[in-house]
Amino acid sequence: MAVVIFRRFNLPPVLGYLLVGSVIGPHALNLMSDIHSAEYLAEFGVVFLMFSIGLEFSLPKLYAMKRIVFGLGLLQVVITLLLVAGLVVALGIGWQLGIALGGIFAMSSTAVLTKLLTERMQLNTTHGREIMGVLLFQDLAVVPLLVIIPALTQPPEQLAMLLGIALVKAVVVLSVILVFGQKLMRKWFHFVARAKSSEVFVLNVLLITLGLATLTQLAGLSLALGAFVAGMLISETEYRLQVEEDIKPFRDVLMGLFFVTIGVKLDLHILLDLWWQVLLVLTALLVFKGAIVGLLSWRLGTSPGNAIRSALWLCAGGEFGFVLLGEIAHLPKAVEQVVLTALVLSMLLAPFIVQYSEKLVMRFVASEWLMRSMHLTQIAAQSMGTEKHAILCGFGRNGQYLARFLGQEGINYIALDLDPDRVREAAAGGESVVFGDAGRKEALVAAGLMRASVVIVTMSDTPLAEKVLHHVQELRPDLPVVVRTADERDMARLAQAGAAEVVPETLEASLMLASHALVLVGVPINRVLKRIRQTRSQRYRLLRGFYRGMSDREEDDSHQPRLHSVWLSPGAAAIGRTLAELAVESFGCEVSAIRRRGIRAIEPAPETRLEESDVIVVLGVPEAVAAAEQRLLQR
Repeated sequence: MAVVIFRRFNLPPVLGYLLVGSVIGPHALNLMSDIHSAEYLAEFGVVFLMFSIGLEFSLPKLYAMKRIVFGLGLLQVVITLLLVAGLVVALGIGWQLGIALGGIFAMSSTAVLTKLLTERMQLNTTHGREIMGVLLFQDLAVVPLLVIIPALTQPPEQLAMLLGIALVKAVVVLSVILVFGQKLMRKWFHFVARAKSSEVFVLNVLLITLGLATLTQLAGLSLALGAFVAGMLISETEYRLQVEEDIKPFRDVLMGLFFVTIGVKLDLHILLDLWWQVLLVLTALLVFKGAIVGLLSWRLGTSPGNAIRSALWLCAGGEFGFVLLGEIAHLPKAVEQVVLTALVLSMLLAPFIVQYSEKLVMRFVASEWLMRSMHLTQIAAQSMGTEKHAILCGFGRNGQYLARFLGQEGINYIALDLDPDRVREAAAGGESVVFGDAGRKEALVAAGLMRASVVIVTMSDTPLAEKVLHHVQELRPDLPVVVRTADERDMARLAQAGAAEVVPETLEASLMLASHALVLVGVPINRVLKRIRQTRSQRYRLLRGFYRGMSDREEDDSHQPRLHSVWLSPGAAAIGRTLAELAVESFGCEVSAIRRRGIRAIEPAPETRLEESDVIVVLGVPEAVAAAEQRLLQR
């Protein structure tokens, strides 16, 4: 429940697990009797997390971003680590703990920031690439830190020797695995795939992940290191995507358990006495880490505006901080509580800092106004002289295909896109495309909104479409807007926002599939075209809703309409009554069809009287369907 609530408010689910752990832990309700057994099981959550990081590891990607990864990313981690270590030593605490805490505070949340960049369509912006490069290096830095931090607990006179031995072991084990494993992995997966059994495939993935993790542990290294290497090996095969899907349930469940065990350590009684230390550490983390990222980004050639954006995005802590915190042995209770709480609060603040980052940049960096004006001038120059043209919001694959159709009909267009490489390539090829955010009112105005004949949102992005519709309704409510969406779930929402046409790609694909199939089985082409036109004119009413199964369960579809069959058993309340008398519409759903003695009637009339053994197909959201089913069956 806690995770669901945090997801609903777009907060990291990690915080939900931590909250649950703090509530059921020994310092609150004390519902977890055997914490050590849970911690042992939760350790495998870290194993699968590192395996997932290994799956995402790509040498070509690393090489393409080498300037950011080994420039900004390396410097950020090293300087943050050394600065924290220096502060800890200055406070009279051992340098070993300083290095461990430095590694913890150097991490940022890959999961949270990647999600936010994707939602805001900023992955391909300058600051988006910087953030992804730094996160990539942080993920890589976790691997040696997982080896180093446990060794720091050893006596100083043995530390150098132990680290040297660990380094030699790591080099030998990794060399053997990478040299021989690279050749064997693809052949082995080919052999397993021939069995054509999903169970065998999943068991094989678990065998490789846990097997290599155990191998590195036997060599005196961490389980997580072996799992990371296993992920690296599989990432080079064509089975990477399938493996990622198969491993996700294990990873999510065990990672959740890991964060619960971290939350168990939170002691509110101690925190009440240390509240000012928590605020001090939290402030220092956000300010100093942000300053390090911002200054490094600026000194490496980024504009001041983008440097501040990167700083604000990366200043908070991350989930790997909790992983590294769990590796520190004999950590003083007060230090553990302060660090743990500061990390939790920073991750809680991260989405809000990101939300206001653009306003802060525009307020404190005067050059951003000039750059924004230059972008708008470029857009206006491109659209100057055009009349009754089309504005394309997005110039991806669908936008480019649409532009070709418009060009064949002699219709002018201007496309707005946020991918600088795509804009550069397309503009060089003669396409009328400029760099700009279609979700901004000034960009639409510069693109000639007041002179355009149509606006087309070519991306399946409902939040962006709603922004565009809002601006169009404010400036030119008479201008038609065509919107693309993934399926029927957002059709009513977008139509209500002012879209003239909403094109659901899933339903359109079904129409095209049906039209080809009907023609091939002998239905006259005129009848097929008439059927398709009729379906579209009725706003895809025939295709609304579908029966859901296990494979259709998604995180965000709990309030989407679905079809549900209700069989009228002997004694059901609805027998002998008409649909009008039952009035299931009052619950917010409708009767889509009735099946009686093998005959199916679509959209039955209100005066239809129900009989025993009828099957009633109800369309609506889950709550409405449940209420309608209760009325149909219970007296």
